[in-house]
Amino acid sequence: MKFKSALSTLLSLLILSACADAVGVVNPTPVVAPDAADPFQVQMDAGQTPSPVPFQFVLPTPGAEPISGWRPPLYPIPWAMSPYDHFYFARPIAADQVNWPIPDYRYGGIFFAPNIVHTGVDIPTPEGTPIMAAGPGTVVWAGWGLFTESPQNKSDPYGLAVAIRHDFSYNNQQLYTIYAHMSQVTAVVSQHVETGELIGLVGSTGATTGPHVHFEVRFPSNSFQNTVNPELWIAPPQGWGVLVGRVTDTKDKTLQQAEVTVRSEDTKEANIIKTYGGGGAINADPYYNENLVLGDLAAGIYKISLKYDNKTRQTWIEIFPGQVTYFTFQGDNGFNTLRPPAPTLDFVPEILPVTPTLIP
Repeated sequence: MKFKSALSTLLSLLILSACADAVGVVNPTPVVAPDAADPFQVQMDAGQTPSPVPFQFVLPTPGAEPISGWRPPLYPIPWAMSPYDHFYFARPIAADQVNWPIPDYRYGGIFFAPNIVHTGVDIPTPEGTPIMAAGPGTVVWAGWGLFTESPQNKSDPYGLAVAIRHDFSYNNQQLYTIYAHMSQVTAVVSQHVETGELIGLVGSTGATTGPHVHFEVRFPSNSFQNTVNPELWIAPPQGWGVLVGRVTDTKDKTLQQAEVTVRSEDTKEANIIKTYGGGGAINADPYYNENLVLGDLAAGIYKISLKYDNKTRQTWIEIFPGQVTYFTFQGDNGFNTLRPPAPTLDFVPEILPVTPTLIP
């Protein structure tokens, strides 16, 4: 009877367990207390029980963020998101090299002396780095003496230089680009070159403090007095844009060498740039009439701040990929982000009859 009773109890437990599994009830694992009489069972103190050693990865201590010369590829040239933009040129240095201008000595900057204003941008890169044509055209100067127009003048401030007359124009006016301070010139006068073709090597000839290429854009003639800001003509990297500003006093007189801070709201990195200095060789764009340009800005929100009348003035702007973002500051009138009005005709058209007449 005891056997039958035990068997019946066991069957009941199996049935209950199967029913519990069927309805999703989880039975806890039964805990069996150790038998004190069993000499082979040892109770372990939970505080002394070793835990498994997890996998450990020894990571190096992060160092300084590497400085990379890489930039995204440029937008294909010519590139223009508005009718008045003119990103016609590639950069004279390849994308896998440092190919952006010295930040504190841009177009219109003053460095060497109060009366010497920078007429281009300087791209610092190691001596011997290839310099490439920024666009298709014909070489009209190759060698010494570009500034003084004396071919054998080795004291010329441009040093070894190349000038290219391009195959295209702007507003029916001829365009030129200048490449100065070379260590070696490989192009020859009358040679036709294509965009990206080798024309020389980076050097430090002429009036310079170290190896770099001095790059200019000129129109309508190949003259020192006819330069314009190259950062308005070089295609930006993809995803990046260009900031253009006109900074004046309340009476709309341009402020020279006014310090402007442009700070990214995303990275908190700040660029400090000065407005153009005075000088006849510095020319504003025909449409923007600017006195400040800052290229190579990643798309995003930026805070612009400057001091005027001993007060800090600020505003926020957005940089859009592949585009120009324009602002003005006019003293006590503050900031404005409206673009300049569309250019108007500079001549009076002939008054024509309402109804055309037929010519017999």
